[in-house]
Amino acid sequence: MDDKKIVIPEKVKKIIETFQKSGAEIYIVGGAVRDLLLGREVKDWDFTSNLTPEEMKRLFPKNSFCNNVFGTFSVVGENKEVFEITTYRTEFGYSDSRHPDQVKWGKSLEEDLQRRDFTINAMAIQIPLASGHLPLKKGESQIKLIDLYSGVEDLKKKLIRAVGSPGERFGEDALRMMRAIRIATQLEFVIEEKTFESIQKNAGLINKVSGERIRDELFKILISDNPTEGIKMLKNSGLLKEIMPELLEGVGMIQKGHHIYEVFEHNLRALSNCESVNPITRLACLLHDVAKPMVAKGEGEARTFHNHEVVGSRIAVKIGKRLRFSNKELDQLFRLVRWHMFTVGETQTDKAVRRFIRNVTLEYIDEMIALRRADRIGSGAKETSWRWELFKKRIEEVQKQPFSIKDLKVNGEDVMKILKIKPSRKVGEVLEAIFKEVEDKPELNEREGLLEKIREMI
Repeated sequence: MDDKKIVIPEKVKKIIETFQKSGAEIYIVGGAVRDLLLGREVKDWDFTSNLTPEEMKRLFPKNSFCNNVFGTFSVVGENKEVFEITTYRTEFGYSDSRHPDQVKWGKSLEEDLQRRDFTINAMAIQIPLASGHLPLKKGESQIKLIDLYSGVEDLKKKLIRAVGSPGERFGEDALRMMRAIRIATQLEFVIEEKTFESIQKNAGLINKVSGERIRDELFKILISDNPTEGIKMLKNSGLLKEIMPELLEGVGMIQKGHHIYEVFEHNLRALSNCESVNPITRLACLLHDVAKPMVAKGEGEARTFHNHEVVGSRIAVKIGKRLRFSNKELDQLFRLVRWHMFTVGETQTDKAVRRFIRNVTLEYIDEMIALRRADRIGSGAKETSWRWELFKKRIEEVQKQPFSIKDLKVNGEDVMKILKIKPSRKVGEVLEAIFKEVEDKPELNEREGLLEKIREMI
């Protein structure tokens, strides 16, 4: 890290300059400092200052707001990017393991840093505005790095370590336990021994955290480059037992046939082979066989798992509701788990392919194919790309054929006119009967021929 340079964007320098011109203190803090030191792209720029939100509002009278009780002031920059600036603060009492019972403005940066979660997130940088390129080496610039808890050393060691007492930090906000695993997963770091032992000891506190907050951290783990390692850490820490205990039922459960891994290991391998970066699809890979332990019959190689996809879709939705998924997210998760047991082969009829598309919906076809591929490779089988390409072509081709009643060359008005009937259930029944014939023989979808069929029903 010593030979890297920190590059400060103009948008950040403008905010710092506004504070400095008023004589106020301001520091870049948190994950932004960590990512700057690692040479990673900074996605969220966070700052801390000795000014109160009211004083900050005078500096930024427009395009700014403060909408929480913890003193976080937000400045809206160009392209609607939000920069968060918190007042130095100290916090007291965390009776719900989520929020401080009392917040007081702090007098120094040191007070503020000691309340932060991990050493690599508890550093601050003071930036002179002479140049946008600021060397990290001592003596090469006036940059000031404040590192009270050996965060730089932990970055070098690739270590996630709590600031001060791990038990106190997790008692203040139980979500920090998942955040430790998420950051370790994203950065490919390890969690320091005492910090990890504290997570194991306090795992039950995660139940005090809202499903939305847990979901957000879980999604970040799932879309990382190493999601399987993240899930393993959740399991070993005891957190997985709290947030998705259903998954653990598959540990040690032997499968038969092409499956060479036990159920839980197979689910992990399916996740690791998922090409989609959609978090719901990746979760579906992890959960697609979640119901196998519940429906299992027989022992060892003779064990069967009939209808595991049906039961599994219900379990997946239950988990999704627990984590406060949106209705759209629940729908995608349900469809991917419910219909993942489809066949890819040359012998499939067009009717079967159309039924598959209707079940999965066109929106999720690519996601389903990503899941099925991951499922296959995660079972120990080889990828057969030519078969997938053929199946994709079949999907494209059948969409050119009548796909539903609305694709017929006749409609309800034709039925009512010929049969001399008013709008009723009978109209739908006639169209459904005609569609069944056309679905089997798409070439029958010609207007004159269909009109004749309706006349025959008089």
